Formats: sequence, C-alpha cells, structure tokens
Amino acid sequence: MSNRWIACDWGTSSLRVWAMDGAEVLDSAQSGRGMGTLTPGEFPEALAELLTPDWHGPVIACGMVGARQGWVEAPYASVPCSALPEGLTRAPGDRDVYIIPGVSQDSPADVMRGEETQVAGFLALNPGWDGILCLPGTHTKWVHVSAGEIVSFKTVMSGEVFALLTKQSVLRHSMKDDWDDETFAAAVADTLSRPERLISDLFALRAGDLLHNQPHARSRLSGLLIGAELAATRAYWLGQQVAVIGADALSRAYVAALGAQGAPATQAKGDAVTLAGLTAAWRRWKDPK
Repeated sequence: MSNRWIACDWGTSSLRVWAMDGAEVLDSAQSGRGMGTLTPGEFPEALAELLTPDWHGPVIACGMVGARQGWVEAPYASVPCSALPEGLTRAPGDRDVYIIPGVSQDSPADVMRGEETQVAGFLALNPGWDGILCLPGTHTKWVHVSAGEIVSFKTVMSGEVFALLTKQSVLRHSMKDDWDDETFAAAVADTLSRPERLISDLFALRAGDLLHNQPHARSRLSGLLIGAELAATRAYWLGQQVAVIGADALSRAYVAALGAQGAPATQAKGDAVTLAGLTAAWRRWKDPK
C-alpha cells in the first residue's frame, strides 16, 4: 500500500493541507476558505482548489470540517477517552476524505474539534506525558491529560472576546500595535488578584487613552483577559506540569503569564503537533490493528 496521503486541518476561518509521504511533508497549501465561509456543498471544491494532480492518497482531516455546519458531522467521543478517538467519518463525494471525531464532555458541557488532534500529536511526540495542555486561540482549551487519555477539559472564550472588543467595541479606537511586556504582565496580575474588576477595568482603557494618551492599551487588554482566564482555570494549571500549544506569539504570552504565577510552562509549535496528530490518525487508518 502506498504511503502517500494528504493531511488536512480545516478550521472555521482557514484551510491548510499537506501532501505527505508517510511522516514526510512533500508540499503544502492553504486558503481562507474555512468552514465558516462555506455551505456543505462547497467543501469538495474548496479542497480541490488546493490540490495539484501529483497529490495522491486519502485525506485525513481534523477540525470544524466535521462540525454540524461542516462537510459532514463527525461524532464526538466522550471523556475520558483516547486523545485519538476511534472511528473516522467518511465525507460524501468522490474523494476519500476521512474526518477525525471531536471530543465532548457532559458536565460541565464542553466540546472540541481539532484540538484533540493536537493533543494526540503532542502525546505522540512526548510519550508518557501527563499534565495540562493549554491550546490558546479563539476558544482556548485547557486539557487534563493522563495515561494517554483526555480526562477533562475547559474552554475559555478569551480570544473571541479580545477580537470582539478590539474590532467592534468602543475600545477599538484605542488599540495600537505598541505591545509592551511589562504592561501585559501587570494586567495579568491585576485580574488574577481581583477578577471581579475586569468589567470596569475595560472601559478604563478607553478613558485612559482619551484623558492621558496612555499607551499599550492592546497589551493591557490582552493581559486583563488572560489574567481572568487564569483565575477561572486555576484548578487546572496550579501545581501541574503545563505545556502550551499554539501560534508562537500568543503561546509566549501564556507561558509568560503562567511563569509569573510560579507555574513554568513549556511551549510547543502548533503546526508540528497538528501534523503529528494527523499522522497518527493516518497510521491507524492504514493499519487499524
């Protein structure tokens, strides 16, 4: 059997694909045609646009492509469960496209799609690792992993709230690209110690800009929100081994925030663990024994 296949990470706002030969990347492509921009009937075309004739083999996909609004709904595996749940869902159409299941939690209710593949990839690269994985993004996931399984997890909407406030609220007028690490760290400490003040501290960003031309509002806003997130997830990260998986700049911010609270965290590259997770899923598909 050929070792050629296609890895696919299909999120809400983007689509990324890699031409693979076993675990080796031969080529890659991406587009902005994420799940949120497509109707179910448009998924085959969006994928075909990125694939050249020399890309061969089945497509192993993760992410929102398997959501209810995606190409086809893939089921959820309930925690506690393997980071790489059994049973791929085949998408309708002429091409062999298989979608990795998401993971759900009954109480408190929570779901993930795509992050489970990153968890599986991290564990494939770090066998025997136990602890907490933080996956920052639009909806940040805090995942408790033990003995190769996802035990529990919590989703925090800090990323989406940050995007809404910086793009659609009155605070957008005070957002400048003047990042400052000290301002960020101070804001994290502020909401960790007094999270109940967050809702009033937000407007102070606008007032401080208007009255005193205070700089670094973006840094402070990010710190306020991440500080509130750390306060809400303290039971996950306090006293635990923590690794942060995601985009470099955002992951560094989380690592810095955790480190300031005496919780040193390691950082892993999101692309690397995503590919490792998709590769693990392909290997299971190829040899299900």
